[in-house]
Amino acid sequence: MDTRLTGIPDLSPPATAQCRAPYAEALKDHSGRDWLRLNVPGHAAEAESYGPLAETFGPEPLRLDFPPLLEGLDLGTATPMDEALSLAAEAWGARRTWFLTNGASQGNHIASLVAPALGHTLVVQRSVHSSVIDGLVLSGLKAAFVQPSVDAEQGIAHGVTDEDLALAIAQHPDAAAAYVVSPSYFGAVADIRSLADVAHARGIPLIVDEAWGAHFGFHPLLPANALSQGADLVTSSTHKLAGSLTQSAMLHLGHGPFADVLEPMIDRAFRLVQSTSASALLLASLDLARMTLVSGRDALGASVEAAGKVRGVIRSLGRFAVVSDDFGRFPDIVAADPLRIAIDTRAGGISGHEARRRLSRDHQIMVEVATDSAVVAVVGAGSAPDTDRFVEALHTLPSPLRGAALRGADERLRLSLPQPGPSRLTARAAFMSPTRVVPAAEAVGLVSADTLAAYPPGIPNVLPGEVITAETVRFLQLTATAPSGHVRGAVDPGVTRLRVVDPAALPSA
Repeated sequence: MDTRLTGIPDLSPPATAQCRAPYAEALKDHSGRDWLRLNVPGHAAEAESYGPLAETFGPEPLRLDFPPLLEGLDLGTATPMDEALSLAAEAWGARRTWFLTNGASQGNHIASLVAPALGHTLVVQRSVHSSVIDGLVLSGLKAAFVQPSVDAEQGIAHGVTDEDLALAIAQHPDAAAAYVVSPSYFGAVADIRSLADVAHARGIPLIVDEAWGAHFGFHPLLPANALSQGADLVTSSTHKLAGSLTQSAMLHLGHGPFADVLEPMIDRAFRLVQSTSASALLLASLDLARMTLVSGRDALGASVEAAGKVRGVIRSLGRFAVVSDDFGRFPDIVAADPLRIAIDTRAGGISGHEARRRLSRDHQIMVEVATDSAVVAVVGAGSAPDTDRFVEALHTLPSPLRGAALRGADERLRLSLPQPGPSRLTARAAFMSPTRVVPAAEAVGLVSADTLAAYPPGIPNVLPGEVITAETVRFLQLTATAPSGHVRGAVDPGVTRLRVVDPAALPSA
């Protein structure tokens, strides 16, 4: 097996401690006592007094909803929370782990906030999540963008090659860190080992947004996680496929040459952006997700098998195509996440947006995302979905795109990933500048004050400080009018107006 697909923690059979969830267990024990709660949260676990809340969620979440800084949970030394964090670090192979209650976006904000201590320019994969750009607004760093490879047929971005990353770093001697994404929204896994070697050879850390790969490394059939391949700081969106509650995530610090410098800075940035009222339910779910991943190898294998079965049936029936079957054409992709099922619906005569709409409306089946050409379904690590139901529903979809209609869909597809306009300001300078809102047609040629991203996946199509192009405006408006289409950061749902930097505030050319 390719060594880039290994790197599984030595937890088989799992260590006894890894079979426990110390914080979750302590929280449950704490909630079982007969408390008179005269503190926050205000519902005080009184199901009778807060009937709608209890009727909607049940009484148990109310009983578990405690504030931070309680003895026996997270206050003092050697607490259950300390043990939970230590176990998480061990499980993912980290030097240290932080639990996040504002999603992987919070981890990306932290990573962006610590980078200025290392240099003045962040070398960033252009197809990062919009939260990384938000981090640039917070940090004030300059950015040098590395363009990802693009599948023009599917209209999707993948990763970056080590050669392109090396060139970008060499052009910016004031580089603070390199920032890449792996896996992509469509499941493409980058060569993190090579990217880390490139960054380290030039004296900077590699930060990886591994939001979609929290499950990596916990089964022989899964790719290795980024930490095991030399990444220095990794954001992990644990709720996505690893089983914790929505909005919970982790930030992992590696054992590499930058750990001593990064750790105290991460601590400070964490306190800056973490709520002082972090949800005990979210924190406990992270503890439980770690335990389940480590001890659930058989269930993980079944999930991989279920996703593989779907892809196999789709191939055999011949109507649709599997997007990851073409990953071998791209030099930046070394593996595919087997829990991601990306389907080329256009090959079957229906757009991805329409397929997603009909699967939801007619079959009560939810998929993760749609583009003009594809849908992406995901199988949670350890889950056992009804794959037959999904395959059957997929193949009962109509085929409205034939002949001229299909050619028209192809024309839209060619516009699906517009080239970004030139950068005139840093993200922070543009965000903080005087602005005005203008009709979209008048915004062409002006400098954006906002991050605008077709969502999901939330990859920015225009950044604060970039010149707005006609191609980008058309793409965003097409996205907004598509079924389930949404543009994050837009002034209005239809993207009829855009917020731009007041031209009078721009520096002279």
